[in-house]
Amino acid sequence: MARTEGDSWDLANSVGATATMVAAARAAATRSSQPVITDEYAEPLVRAVGLDVFTRLAGGELDPDDFAEDVGFPRMVDTFAARARFYDDYFAAAGKAGLRQVVIVASGLDARAYRLAWPAGTTVYEIDQPEVIAFKAATLSELGAAPTAELRTIGIDLRDDWPAALQEAGFDPAMPTAWLAEGVLIGFLPPEAEVRLLDAITPLSAEGSRLAADFGTIAGSSPEAQEHARRSTEGWRRRGLDMDVAALTYPGEHTDVAAHLRADGWEATRFGLDDLFAAAGLPELSEADKGGSASTISFVRAIKS
Repeated sequence: MARTEGDSWDLANSVGATATMVAAARAAATRSSQPVITDEYAEPLVRAVGLDVFTRLAGGELDPDDFAEDVGFPRMVDTFAARARFYDDYFAAAGKAGLRQVVIVASGLDARAYRLAWPAGTTVYEIDQPEVIAFKAATLSELGAAPTAELRTIGIDLRDDWPAALQEAGFDPAMPTAWLAEGVLIGFLPPEAEVRLLDAITPLSAEGSRLAADFGTIAGSSPEAQEHARRSTEGWRRRGLDMDVAALTYPGEHTDVAAHLRADGWEATRFGLDDLFAAAGLPELSEADKGGSASTISFVRAIKS
């Protein structure tokens, strides 16, 4: 079913299942003999969601390479490990620069508030749908996990007035902020909503604020992209998951986030997936590896000047 303006989801279906997929990939990457990312909370969170294919991937019961080939996503585990490392390093640099206010937009099953070594005095705000926030908090509490920074959660849909809710939770627009929009600006919002999100962040960002994000779309409109989405959907169904890749995203021309930020006074640096693999010390992508939807995604780190 195609996305609609007022649709909803949970962590086991539609766009919500992609958050579980990413967490399963982080869990699989954590099992590597030389992990570039360590996320001890990923596997238990995935198990709590209960999607069999992702539980098996997270638990090491599936060969990540065979699995990725079957669903049409070459180097899937490495891709999400490299992405996680890219953003972990971003937060480490922001902390060294003195930023003590963090906002993670559409946080999903992100456990950075629990697994990263935040500098003393850091406050982390997480924004996501109320059900997602509640699920993650309950699951991590059952594990006995405790945040490594002051954590304030805001359960709200990004289509609602989240800036007001954020400030009601104690966010201070006068303080420099490290923002993260991981896996949200890749077609999961209508193009106009992407612009609204960015245009809401900029006035809340004091000088010296930083923003990191990935952007583009995982399901393009070209015949080649549509064929790849079709094959990927068939692969997911063979693995027991009804996930129509093309239907996960909104149509239209999606936002060039780096260019948009530059126009709003940010100094923005663009990266490709190759850059993330190199930074993580992973073997470089082959030409065949670059044929999937991940190759259409760009990454940005920006500083408000």
